[in-house]
Amino acid sequence: MNTLPSLVNLSLPDWVFREIDSAKIYADDEAKVALAIRLSLRNVEEKTGGPFGAVVFTHDGRLISAGVNRVVSQHCSVAHAEMMAYMLAQSKLQRFRLNDPDGRFVLATSAQPCCQCYGATVWAGVDELLIGARAEDVEELTEFDEGPLPTDWVGELTRRGIAVRRDILRDQARGVFMRYRELGGANY
Repeated sequence: MNTLPSLVNLSLPDWVFREIDSAKIYADDEAKVALAIRLSLRNVEEKTGGPFGAVVFTHDGRLISAGVNRVVSQHCSVAHAEMMAYMLAQSKLQRFRLNDPDGRFVLATSAQPCCQCYGATVWAGVDELLIGARAEDVEELTEFDEGPLPTDWVGELTRRGIAVRRDILRDQARGVFMRYRELGGANY
């Protein structure tokens, strides 16, 4: 009898599917990041996870997948918003590298990826990374440790063909961390 686990089952909260209009085209970078921020705030207010949201889009703004932080509720240290969005996009498209063999993909995230999500971004097959808050915002306003990144992490991604745009709606993204703190910064 095998006593080792053979399946990992991670899920998004049900409210995510009511929050997103999957037919909408998110035409610009601000609209893409705004959705990630909205998901992060809702995740905090619904008490379904930490204050992070991420969304994968095609280059022309079609929604592929969304993720929110589910670490505590799913008992899984890799269930970060970006990781959830990547895994769900890869599952939907049935390929481990999103932009292979063709296509261009964008990850919009409410906050700069931590060291884990940065590593996943290198391999996930996205061509653009759109970021709301900075890592220093996360660490200033919450108890989260974002981990070590290369000194020139933006340059590293750029050299790998991933364009990075930061500080998109940064104040709104910081507001989610302030709301998280107001609610006690609970781990849920």
